Amino acid sequence: MKFKHLLLAVCMIGTSSVYAQDVDKATVTGNADAAKSAGDDLKKVDTGEKAWKFDGTVGLNAAATGLMNWAAGGKNNVNGIVYGKLHLLYHKDAIAWETNFDTDFGLTWIDQEEDAFQKSSDNIKLATKFGWEFHPTWYLTVLGSFQSQYSLGRDYVAGYNPAISKWLAPSYTDISVGIDWKKSYNGADFSIYLSPIAGRIATAYVGDKWNQRYTKESYLGPLQYDIDHAADDAARAIAQGLYDAAEAVYDYDVYKAAYGDFRQSLQEKYGTYKYDKTTGDKVFRDFRAEFGLSFKGAIAYTYQDFKLSTTLALFSPYQGKGFSLKDIYEAANGAGSWVGRDVNSNYFEYSNNNRYFGHFDVDWDVNLSYQFLKCLQVTLSTSLKYYNGTLIADKAGNLKERVQLKGVLGLGIGYSF
Repeated sequence: MKFKHLLLAVCMIGTSSVYAQDVDKATVTGNADAAKSAGDDLKKVDTGEKAWKFDGTVGLNAAATGLMNWAAGGKNNVNGIVYGKLHLLYHKDAIAWETNFDTDFGLTWIDQEEDAFQKSSDNIKLATKFGWEFHPTWYLTVLGSFQSQYSLGRDYVAGYNPAISKWLAPSYTDISVGIDWKKSYNGADFSIYLSPIAGRIATAYVGDKWNQRYTKESYLGPLQYDIDHAADDAARAIAQGLYDAAEAVYDYDVYKAAYGDFRQSLQEKYGTYKYDKTTGDKVFRDFRAEFGLSFKGAIAYTYQDFKLSTTLALFSPYQGKGFSLKDIYEAANGAGSWVGRDVNSNYFEYSNNNRYFGHFDVDWDVNLSYQFLKCLQVTLSTSLKYYNGTLIADKAGNLKERVQLKGVLGLGIGYSF
């Protein structure tokens, strides 16, 4: 309504200037200036309404394989992944606030008795950064990010499948302050962020009740497997009797002393423990907090129905190399005794699990999508990780930090906005 009133006022001023020659020119000039000011105000309001930008991609990728009398072998299976990649941006004057949420969850059904349903993908990534533009394209920025997973992860092997990950085991939380450079060019948005003041908290949190539950599950798991796969009722009754007898004598503390603690196994795998400087023994804890250097780079490109985004994140703690476990061990057991230890024990000679300045944690994600026929979408996503202190076993059982790589190619229903 204000805009209509403004137009009416301008028309009245124009009419009066034609038919009334004795109108005060100062008054006309003042009205014109007021009209111009009001117009400028309207432009500012319009700009403010466009300060928010929300876009992203959501979808479902699925595939199915059906076999009948197939000589080459194989099993019927169905795969499905639900995913979402959302981006929210507020940019007005010298203030920029950007939030990204990437998530996916996938299940596979295999036509078999054992482990018919298996998790194929599980990921949560949330990052937000708030910046103040102190020079064109340069921002003083505060950044926070979190990544973990939704549900329990298992190692799918014959027999009982042990749990190997869960919500908050692991998780990574980053908080930092740094300089962010942003630039848009030919449809592509570039961002480079460097922080010399960065904190990282890695967790392998397993509550006591949860830990006892899954330690007991580990103890009774093979017996439960015998019950589930008994050949007949008689064999099932025998297996059930063995299960009941084992459950009756199960003691958490005895099992923990004999076979190890499930909570400690996750904390060892994800490197949240530390070493005692006097004895060299591992001291287990739910989290590891570090202060270090952080770098993040990102590119987002859109051309018609094609989208490309990639992010690279690096983190290195400022701590030094630490004390030598070899020296402590040989002081207690004699010179040369360290060499006789097994490969896994020898791998970390120093107390900080190879986590010292110059050794970088790496996260590199690439996402490609193409939408056609309005609702169908082809997607390709890859994720590469390398974390110092995160131990992954090879086929021989040797533990070591290794490059982790996941790739997903999908065709399904998707929507980009």
